[in-house]
Amino acid sequence: MIPLQAIAFYLMATTTILAGLAVVFARNPVHSVLFLITAFFSAAGLFVLMGAEFLAMLLIVVYVGAVAVLFLFVVMMLDVDFTQLREGFSRYLPIGGAVAGLLTIEMIIVATTVATQGAAKAGAAPNASGGADVTNAEAIGRVLYTDYVYFFQAAGMVLLVAMIGAIVLTLRHKPGVKRQNITAQNARTPATGMTIVDIKPGEGISE
Repeated sequence: MIPLQAIAFYLMATTTILAGLAVVFARNPVHSVLFLITAFFSAAGLFVLMGAEFLAMLLIVVYVGAVAVLFLFVVMMLDVDFTQLREGFSRYLPIGGAVAGLLTIEMIIVATTVATQGAAKAGAAPNASGGADVTNAEAIGRVLYTDYVYFFQAAGMVLLVAMIGAIVLTLRHKPGVKRQNITAQNARTPATGMTIVDIKPGEGISE
């Protein structure tokens, strides 16, 4: 009799693979985002089966709750001509196929190595378990903030620079749009910020 854990693993693994393929081959971008959310949920279930509840929660909260929903709102709200975007698909198909093939070979090599030799040799990776009473979140914290703390901080700096770069690249100054200049407001004096107009009776004010 097949264990329930094995049935759940194969079911969620199959769902993740099929949803990932549907993300690529779906013609409607909204459907692609919905399939992406399905793949994230299935991958979170796989993390739960592995005992990594903290990673499963991060996958749901960060990727599904923020990234995927943001993609969905951007795709639905922006007026994007997807027909024009697909015009260069065949031109970049060889490059995309080569990258996909390279990633497939790497995944096969990693899976074969793990299946034959295990995930890591003795002493090759830091021991984050610490005993049966240590939770998954505490084990991850021990690895991030002890052995790989500098790499963790460097990754945060890279993400910060990427966020600033995205804002700078997408910021467009349109002519004719009034913007707030805080420096000019603070440096304003009564002579520059106020104009006295002598209005004659019955004439009114003209622009």
